[in-house]
Amino acid sequence: MNTSKNTDSIPYNVPTCLGTEADYITQVIKNRKLAGDGFFNKKCVEVLAQIFPGAYINLTPSCTAALEMAYLLIDLKPGDEVIMPSFTFTSTATAVTLLGGVPVFIDVDNSLNMDLKKLEAAVTGKTKAICVVHYAGFSCDMKTLAQFCKDRKIFLVEDAAQSLGADCFGKSLGSFGDISAISFHETKNIICGEGGAIVVNNPQLKDRAEIIKDKGTNRQKFLKGIVDKYTWQDKGSSYLLGELPAAYLYAQLLEIEKISKTRKEIFDSYYEQLTMLATSAHLQLPQKNAFNNYNGHIFYIILKTEDERDRLMQFLKDQSISAVPHYVALHNSVAGLRLGRSVGTMNLTDDLSKRLLRLPLFYGLSLQNVERITESIKAFWK
Repeated sequence: MNTSKNTDSIPYNVPTCLGTEADYITQVIKNRKLAGDGFFNKKCVEVLAQIFPGAYINLTPSCTAALEMAYLLIDLKPGDEVIMPSFTFTSTATAVTLLGGVPVFIDVDNSLNMDLKKLEAAVTGKTKAICVVHYAGFSCDMKTLAQFCKDRKIFLVEDAAQSLGADCFGKSLGSFGDISAISFHETKNIICGEGGAIVVNNPQLKDRAEIIKDKGTNRQKFLKGIVDKYTWQDKGSSYLLGELPAAYLYAQLLEIEKISKTRKEIFDSYYEQLTMLATSAHLQLPQKNAFNNYNGHIFYIILKTEDERDRLMQFLKDQSISAVPHYVALHNSVAGLRLGRSVGTMNLTDDLSKRLLRLPLFYGLSLQNVERITESIKAFWK
């Protein structure tokens, strides 16, 4: 292969645009209804309701906002603890600390998902919830985790930011927990720039969710004609997504199967073309689980050392290919040390996070460019 620099660059991510989004956005402008809870918000919820049947669903300004709403909903109080993996984005923890809660960090397993064997040691009398993160659209054994929480009367929150369109044991990720948070950030499979959704599966929490999302008022009862005026009832904030991003989102949700299928084809192409390097122990590929149907959100490789990861990243950059690391573990971050605590060793989190490299994966990435990327990776060892 010619390894001279290619001027046609391949970015890590390109936000998805199907071409139909503008039509819906124009409709919003014509309707002159820009605030939340409008026509396109409701249309998006209708599509999501097919993925999460029976759940209360509300579009939020971000996945971070959905997580914050979740902890208001379960009445998290100062000193309450929430167990979570250290290998995650800051929002998983900051949503807890905003209410005075304490993030309790545990290690991941080789799939980069929460190590369920580490849970028991982390549970205390202060444990209010477990927040599981579905990394790259894969998950841990959610049946086992859900039963663990049920037996101990602990809330289960799913940080499902990366997992829309994926499932576990044939059930959608995001439908196992009491509450789940979805992301529609421009780096995700289905996007609207910034945006998210809260999915409330626990029937006992649904009525309160209606109040919390509307600044703590019973505005929804007023709109339905149940009360003649709405008043302040409870804690809350403005957890509504505007109509313009909702219109963009609706166009994408209508094509979620096509988008997921395309991304999985890219994922599978990477996997097939790099299997030989994995067999020869040059790198590790994502660990697939028999119980997961993944959504092609992230394709990553694990190198032997941090130095090798960094050299490969630079090598690809020289070929005009953008490959990037991921999370810096939270347990030894400045805020993590001050606001949280760790239980047990973090050997895999510390090790794998330093050797992980994410490869370009976005709707519209051609399989020819996937081949160019994999050939460049193979050339690194020649």
